[in-house]
Amino acid sequence: MTNIEAITLEVTDPAAAERFYANAFGLGSQLRFRASDEPTTGFRGFTLSLTVPQPADVDSLIATALEAGATTIKPATKSMWGYGGTVRAPDGTIWKLATSAKKNTGPATREIDAVVLLLGVADVAASKKFYVEHGLTVGKSFGRMYVEFDAGSSPVKLALYRHKALAKDAGVSPDGSGSHRIAVAGASEPFTDPDGFAWETTAAATLS
Repeated sequence: MTNIEAITLEVTDPAAAERFYANAFGLGSQLRFRASDEPTTGFRGFTLSLTVPQPADVDSLIATALEAGATTIKPATKSMWGYGGTVRAPDGTIWKLATSAKKNTGPATREIDAVVLLLGVADVAASKKFYVEHGLTVGKSFGRMYVEFDAGSSPVKLALYRHKALAKDAGVSPDGSGSHRIAVAGASEPFTDPDGFAWETTAAATLS
């Protein structure tokens, strides 16, 4: 089974990005960084999400992200499904902090239940078929709207959402062009999906 071992973000300053993510979210091995000046404009076609136990954890993580240099896209608010908000990291990556809980059960612990890579795709059904053929197992599927794959032992979960719907959820315009500025480590052989997202072998990602 194909698993995501890590996410590589292509950034202008890898050292600065590493400091930001350590200070903002306490993330370590799930993220890697490499220098890149690949041109990109607008929405890069993906978001990264941190799901946490309760609203206090959302607020705590957003606060440290802003202190570390992130900017607010959508302030944290309650909704039908829970509580969450989105921020943009200094490198341009959009992060959503969310919980399905609507009330706190205690002080913030800053525990992270899951890291989720959400890809905004043109055709959810076609991309779902592509990934199944590349060894991923479907965990949840809602027609042509949303697909979530079984994470197995992976530190990062993969999900697919329609491109425009993902941009709307993040709070940004769906327009964008150029590089995604992201690569996924965990493939047995390198491949690129129908929307241009690149998968690399873990060894290749480590050397990059």
